[in-house]
Amino acid sequence: MQTNTLTTTFFTLFTIIFIAVFPHLGLITFFPMIYTVPVILLVWLNLKINKESFSDINFRFKDINFKSFIIGILTAILIYLFMRHIFFPFLELFITFKEADVDLYNDLREKGTTYYLIILVLGWIVGGFYESIVFHAFTFSQLEKIIDGKYKTVISFMITSLIFGVYHYQLGTADMINAFVIGIIYLGMFLFYKRNLWNTIFCHGAYNTIAITLLHLGYI
Repeated sequence: MQTNTLTTTFFTLFTIIFIAVFPHLGLITFFPMIYTVPVILLVWLNLKINKESFSDINFRFKDINFKSFIIGILTAILIYLFMRHIFFPFLELFITFKEADVDLYNDLREKGTTYYLIILVLGWIVGGFYESIVFHAFTFSQLEKIIDGKYKTVISFMITSLIFGVYHYQLGTADMINAFVIGIIYLGMFLFYKRNLWNTIFCHGAYNTIAITLLHLGYI
């Protein structure tokens, strides 16, 4: 029994590392964001081995409601205003950030409406759904099970937020810090609203919509 427990624990840790690393390896490039498929399959396999399902990590369609949608949208607007007009202006009093040369950002500014709409849809699929499921649902919940002690939720919370921030390193230092901070907010929403993942999904998707739209229009 102990061997099985150790085996499943190591497999879970491998899955978490895979979630964080695999998308950056560039091994699958024939379709945008197709890396999400093997990651989701591995998460599903991990849950199946542990005799769980996606509903056990709080991804349940029955939990979706209009209130979660409104809360998610409004929170996303507040997060963007806070990060853009308070957090980073204050941080830049002490730190000078080098502007990152990100192909996605450049393409959003330079390419047309069709490209913008495609990225907008992917912003919801990958950001809203995929990242909420693999980070704020799976990674967090599995770390909670692995870590012992009364502070396991706090420790799992901070580790998940840190992984989520570092996961966005390719966007530059400023956006990596941005991802870390808003990752804390996403996960905080998840816990505050009794682990209803839809608040986080809607908030993440709406935040991506704001950022993608403003990039496309040339405001940022």
